[in-house]
Amino acid sequence: MKIEKFKIIQFIRDLILTIDKQMDNFPKKDIELKNRIRSNSYDILELAYEANCMENIERKKELLQKMVAKIKIVDFLLNLSYDKQIIPQKKYFKFGDKMDDIVKYTMGWIKSLS
Repeated sequence: MKIEKFKIIQFIRDLILTIDKQMDNFPKKDIELKNRIRSNSYDILELAYEANCMENIERKKELLQKMVAKIKIVDFLLNLSYDKQIIPQKKYFKFGDKMDDIVKYTMGWIKSLS
């Protein structure tokens, strides 16, 4: 596994790898839920890279805030998966811990821009 120097990217990569690994047993009737979780996870990664390359501070803050919103969406979708008993509590908490780290670093990044 590649180790990123950019810490937040490493957290996002870990989240994506965990999602890919843990989502294999999704029922076919809930495949759209699984696809949305994956899609939004990749969107978070894309936003992080885009924000890192952005020179305009205000635009960078917007991208980071959008990233936090996407994390909240993934959290909601994972919570829905847990409520539907698709993923067990242990996996749900594991995802939550990874997302908490991403939010914490993202908020720190936003504060450092002010």
